[in-house]
Amino acid sequence: MSPTHTQPARRSRRAVFALAGAAVLTAAAVPTLANGASGEGRPPVSADGAASHSAAKPTVLLVHGAWADSSSWSPVIDRLQAQGYPVQALANPLRGLASDAAYVKSSIESIDGPVVLVGHSYGGAVISEAATQEPNVKALVYVAAFAPAKGETVGALAAKDPGSHATPDALNPVPFDAGNGASGVDVYIKPDKYRDVFAGSLSAREASNLAAVQRPINAAALEETVTDTAWQNIPSWYLVTRQDHALPPATQRFMAKRAQAHITEANAPHAVMLTRPDTVTSLILHAATATR
Repeated sequence: MSPTHTQPARRSRRAVFALAGAAVLTAAAVPTLANGASGEGRPPVSADGAASHSAAKPTVLLVHGAWADSSSWSPVIDRLQAQGYPVQALANPLRGLASDAAYVKSSIESIDGPVVLVGHSYGGAVISEAATQEPNVKALVYVAAFAPAKGETVGALAAKDPGSHATPDALNPVPFDAGNGASGVDVYIKPDKYRDVFAGSLSAREASNLAAVQRPINAAALEETVTDTAWQNIPSWYLVTRQDHALPPATQRFMAKRAQAHITEANAPHAVMLTRPDTVTSLILHAATATR
């Protein structure tokens, strides 16, 4: 690396280890909805037992976090499309919180009609910023996700509670050259640690495949301060993953309660959209139907 790259890379490398424990990114799932309803994969029903179809279905916009990609939503996409919902799964750039949020915001503004915005892991911080001043966003759904308040960073929240297995020995920081004299550090999960940190109940072979295609996050994104908090004005839903080795369940519950979200809990690892897609789909459908 040239001398012009050394200091930014060192700062980012220090950030990786200072924020170790972050997830930016089993037993059967047992969802417990805040309003007492249940029924995976099905929308809430009216008093006469019929599903509500009184308005056009919103577009579901899915935003992945670190160490995954948009294909991680595939099982959920299948189920939502089977229910007749238009779906888009974005490729989150994972370069910086402000720029990632701006990218998602542009996608929101390209959609005619209502939107249900869903974020996994670091994607939750992105949707919290992106949805502000976007009146067509009717609901926010956080899936084992960061829901930061104004002035917070993802890194600070990641370090709030113990329990993450995303420790320095599980992470692989890789310096990159961004051109024009800029540089940074991309953070990966080491392949042999991926299953434990991210996808505990998947097979070793499935976890190995996911580790091979994981999208890294720029460590600098973990240090960016949140400037907007959409959950203060938009109804939100939150899925807490009790067997999460990336983002501790205690931190998830803290953020969900603070946002006054409708909370569901499941016995699942961080990659719940792959291990428990029915649970994730059910929560999205509740958000979609409750805000129509």
